[in-house]
Amino acid sequence: MSRILIVEDEHHIADGLRFNLEAEGHDATVAADGDRAIGLLLRERRPFDAIILDVMLPGKDGFTVAAELRAAGQYVPILMLTARGSAADVLRGFEAGADDYLPKPFDLPILLARVNGLLRRRRWYAREPPSGEAPPREPAPDVYVFAGRTIDFSAMEVRVREKTHRLTVMECDLLRYLVAKAGQPVSRPAILQDVWGLAQDVDTRAIDNFVVRLRRYIEDRPAAPTFLQTVRGVGYRFVPQP
Repeated sequence: MSRILIVEDEHHIADGLRFNLEAEGHDATVAADGDRAIGLLLRERRPFDAIILDVMLPGKDGFTVAAELRAAGQYVPILMLTARGSAADVLRGFEAGADDYLPKPFDLPILLARVNGLLRRRRWYAREPPSGEAPPREPAPDVYVFAGRTIDFSAMEVRVREKTHRLTVMECDLLRYLVAKAGQPVSRPAILQDVWGLAQDVDTRAIDNFVVRLRRYIEDRPAAPTFLQTVRGVGYRFVPQP
């Protein structure tokens, strides 16, 4: 049974989500605002397998909640609900640490599918994929070692010398994608489509910001990268042995 936290201040939506998630066999908990969600996750240390997080909340909004959780080292997958579904909201959500998004109003079957997708990816990274299910993306080794660095996709972390950096699901997916295509230039539109499932005409600046974060994890000099190289006019290329 998966434990889902619903962070939603509209009671009829929260109650409907809880009812349907429980009907699907999940254990669902509701928090009516961002402060309560932060309290459950960071102060009470309640374990959850996924979060459904509304952007528009009283007090701390969903972007702030996601950013605070990630800054505190809490990497539970987050499905963010946006009021408009605009590209700006989607990109801001990803920047805050969300792993997927869904515009409101939403169709319930789609939301349930998105939640199950996050749970499936989480189980896959933990080496517990449901029987008969294939990994969601092009496979790469669970543990990838290069130039004295170790990427542990199952643990969702990067180890460089004595430092360990935790990865979000989105960071892990992007890094796995680049590793699987090592040595090949990969365009920003391809990353949007293949990693995030976004239309290729969406603003690509969020990709650049994700790459900046990954460079901080693996590069000796992030401002002069050797492993995650920029391919001018195209996108990026991962080079394990520059």
